[in-house]
Amino acid sequence: MSEIARAAHRLRTAYETGTPIAPLRGGLLPVGDIDAAYRVQQAQVAGWETAGRRRVGAKIGLTSTAVQHAFGVFQPDFGVLFADMAIPDGAEIDCGRLLQPRVEAEVAFVLGADLPFEQVMPVDVVRATDHILPAIEIVDSRIAGWDISIVDTIADNASSGLFVLGNQPRRLSDVDLRLAGMVLEHAGEPVSVGAGAGCLGNPVHAVAWLAQMLAVAGSPLAAGDVVLSGALGPMVPVTAGAAYEARISGLGSVRACFRVGETA
Repeated sequence: MSEIARAAHRLRTAYETGTPIAPLRGGLLPVGDIDAAYRVQQAQVAGWETAGRRRVGAKIGLTSTAVQHAFGVFQPDFGVLFADMAIPDGAEIDCGRLLQPRVEAEVAFVLGADLPFEQVMPVDVVRATDHILPAIEIVDSRIAGWDISIVDTIADNASSGLFVLGNQPRRLSDVDLRLAGMVLEHAGEPVSVGAGAGCLGNPVHAVAWLAQMLAVAGSPLAAGDVVLSGALGPMVPVTAGAAYEARISGLGSVRACFRVGETA
């Protein structure tokens, strides 16, 4: 079994047992080997798709300076979204299906046209976007204690977990995302604040980066895809039994509610 296959197997075991694993970097995967990390991610995605999971889009991670500094990782990454990761706005989420959940507020883009170009301009993203929505991403890590490097998080599908989308679509042309303020609240108190400018300068820029990366990788974004464009502010550890509401100016709000589960 190759080191890539071993790493994918360890991550798959963590998913199946609910037990986090030691970091992959410096062991199965060389420190800083981003290409190897994406090969592990691709192996996991291929296995999930064979098992019947439906790919519905992609997510961008590590776009916020606050999040980058928290983990000492200073470049974005990406992962795959599946239909079974989507949670309805305000629906209860069982913490037992997650290991070490954290929440962050984002802007979700829903594409109305393909983005097949290996050189992508922000205006290409504007033209291709059908609508945008407020979103909460529930990030998670199969690496114990969130002891991650860029290699660990990429291999682990960009530390993906679940996501919640708002229900009132907005046209991208109606919102200045760079200036859009965000507040994430718990029990009526702000726990994270930020703005669109905190996401690679503008969430549109983040989606352009992702579209280019995926086109180069041979799996370009397509019409109908959902794209989580990255955190607008710091991520927040989840408290079992709590509810979190994200408000983004010009977009409205979205809620993620957690009930107590076995591993919370």
